[in-house]
Amino acid sequence: MLKAILGKKIGMTQIFTDDGSMIPVTVVEAGPCVVTQVKTEESDGYNAIQVGFGEIREKLVNKPQAGHFKKANTEAKRYLREFRTDEVFTVGDEIKVDVFEKDEAIDVTAITKGKGYAGAIKRWGQHRGPMAHGSKYHRGQGSMGAKSDPGRVFKTKRMPGHMGSVQRTIVNVKVAGIDVDKNVLLIKGSVPGAKGQLLTIKKSTRA
Repeated sequence: MLKAILGKKIGMTQIFTDDGSMIPVTVVEAGPCVVTQVKTEESDGYNAIQVGFGEIREKLVNKPQAGHFKKANTEAKRYLREFRTDEVFTVGDEIKVDVFEKDEAIDVTAITKGKGYAGAIKRWGQHRGPMAHGSKYHRGQGSMGAKSDPGRVFKTKRMPGHMGSVQRTIVNVKVAGIDVDKNVLLIKGSVPGAKGQLLTIKKSTRA
């Protein structure tokens, strides 16, 4: 069974176990996802399915997208993603949250929160300079490297710049609970992304 689904991060809350322990969880609206295209080795060179998730207003769907959904005979979806699989699916099949089980290990991929422009201290955790009045250099970048040899700043040098808004995957987290009727998935702990962020949830590869 394909254990993968798209979801939307709702927020965080907490639940209690039978022994009274409190567990922080992330609430995710997971699916239902509809199969909008089936790709095969013969036609595309690899086996995969394309799934759609999320409602979208009709005026926001352009003509190529509208034709794609019309060909699949499905409603327009906000997000389209592919999952590699050798299993047999047909266009129109639904993938629901019940593909996962409680306490199952999963990997969650999302775009992290954007922090804008940040200095080296906030972005990379570098140390500050002396805070005495005569220092005149408190939160700056610091040394860039050697002088005449090599006489340049090496690539990958950790410097100030755009922080966040990058794809990250948190691996081997546990499913804390499932509500099939409400399409809700509870994930133990936190996951990347802001509220409303699209999440790609798959069975963990490191469990």
